[in-house]
Order: sequence, then structure tokens, then C-alpha cells
Amino acid sequence: MLKKTLLFSSKKVTCYFDTAFDTKSILFSETNSIFITDENIFAKHKSKFKNRKTIIIPSGEQNKIQATVDSIIDQLIDFGADRQTLLVGVGGGVVTDITGYVAGIYMRGVNFGFVPTSILAMVDASIGGKNGIDLGLYKNIIGLIRQPSFILYDYSFLKSLPKEEWVNGFAEIIKHACIKDPILFSTLETRNIGFYQKNKVELSNLIKRNVMLKSNVVSKDEFEEGQRKILNFGHTIGHAIENLYSIPHGQAVAIGMVAACKISSTINGFKESDRVEKLLKQYGLTPQMSFDKTKTFDILQKDKKKVQNNIHFIALKKIGKAEILNLTLDKFHLLFANL
Repeated sequence: MLKKTLLFSSKKVTCYFDTAFDTKSILFSETNSIFITDENIFAKHKSKFKNRKTIIIPSGEQNKIQATVDSIIDQLIDFGADRQTLLVGVGGGVVTDITGYVAGIYMRGVNFGFVPTSILAMVDASIGGKNGIDLGLYKNIIGLIRQPSFILYDYSFLKSLPKEEWVNGFAEIIKHACIKDPILFSTLETRNIGFYQKNKVELSNLIKRNVMLKSNVVSKDEFEEGQRKILNFGHTIGHAIENLYSIPHGQAVAIGMVAACKISSTINGFKESDRVEKLLKQYGLTPQMSFDKTKTFDILQKDKKKVQNNIHFIALKKIGKAEILNLTLDKFHLLFANL
């Protein structure tokens, strides 16, 4: 077990890497911890939840909505949860997002921790304190920023992870490499998902590297007033496509990254779009698709990154160096229409 403390403005978050998820752990109060997971994780790992208060929610992004939150709160009340209760989200990004959000609003805030079970949740969704839900076609438009007390990494959960979810998670790893880590990008070019599935040590190192990369960005700008925005590379367009067409998050972000590379090429002469697209394909992602630009842009105009008549868009200067562009909607619309 490797323990690492992440420092944020509001609290310290302890990461426990390569640690078995044991509900008898001292991390979890015997009497006052409540676990939140989804039906898929529970079905595959029932023994891990034995004799524990557990709330099971439906799987899938389509259930990251207020109705699910209301159901969880009803069950918390039935369990007698109070302000000393610890909520533990065990699952992928949907579970961690919802758990953190519920913990932030239940009784005006209770403590919580995460046990991420997917690559995506391990390297991205569980880190940084963003918690929330969707409303219609608008992804994560309701939420708050609040840090968990701990994140526990048990890689045994990945043994039951479907191949498509490995692919989904590597979109965020590639994103991190694009915006901040050219050495990681070059390393990824020499490997593939199969390599990491077979090599536990390298997988562990990769996850830790991405956790530290994201946490270092967030710790300097926890509430996204400046540089944290670079973590949105590929997401402005990707989120709109994801909810419009109900495709996996990673696939949508891959499409968004390729689109962002093309816009980067137009604006600042970025010359490595082909290299990014090739790497995405190498990890099983499909970074091209036809989509309705009118409907997609309508969603984009309601994106959280829009401020009045401007939108913050993340472009690349080169592999490993991103920049935040403040574009008028008219200019962005012209760039978007010419993709």
C-alpha cells in the first residue's frame, strides 16, 4: 500500500494506492458508514458489501439525475443517517459524482470517500472535488466542488471491467498527456491497453501518475478560475455530443479532442493533430463521427464554460501544452461550423 496526501484549499485528501477494499477497514466506521454503489458493481462484488448498509442505484449516465439523488436521500433517512455518517461511493464516475453531490447537500454536508472501480473514475472522476448531476441534455450542470476525505484504489475491481470501459478511461489518460505531459504521450505511443491489462506494476504507475497530474492542476486552481480549465480539453464539444447521442464519455471526449485539435490548428498552427488522432485509435477510441452541428451548438451555448457571449475553449499549442482561449460565440460558431 502506498499512501499519498493531496492538498487542496479546503482539506487534505488521502489516497490509498494498491489497497484492498475491505469494509472492516479502519477507514469505515462499523456503525455509521453507508456505501453507495450501482447494480453492476454490486452484482459482481456482493461479498464486499456483506453486512453493510448499502444503497444500490441503477447503472448508467442516464441515471445521474435528481430522481436518483432523491431516492438515495430517502434511503439515507431510512438508515438514520446523521451528520456523523460517512458516505462511501464504490463505483465508476456516475457513482462518485452522485455520492459526492449527495454528501454535499444531505444535512448541509457530511463526510464522504471514494472507492473508484473503473479506469475513468480512478484517473479522473474521483479527483478534484467536482460532484454533480445532469439535467436533460446538459451534463453536470447541477453540482458543487467539495473534496472527499479519501480515495482508495483497489485494482482488483478492474478484473471485471469490460474492455469498452478500459477504452473509455484511456481517453482521459490521453487527454492528460495532451495538455500537460509530453513524456507520458510518447510512452503511450509505444504501448496499448493490452500491455497495461497484463502489467499490474505499470498500470499502478500509470494511475498514480495521472492522479498526481490532475491533482497538481486542481490544487493550484480548485474552483476553476484559471488553469484548471485546461482539464476541459475535448470536453466542450465532447459533452454536448455525449448527451445528444448517448455515447460513452470516453468516445465523446475523443471526438471532442480531435475537433479541438483542428480548431487549434486553425487558430495557432498546431501541427500534431494526426498524432493525437492516431494515439486515440491505438487505444480503441473512435475519434470521428458525423453529428448534427446545429443541435450540438445549441447545447454548447448552454455549457458551463460560457460566460455571457463568450466561451472558454481549450486548445493545444503543442503536445503537453494547452492554452485557454476566450472566444466570442460568433467566432467559436464559425470555427465549429468549419470542422
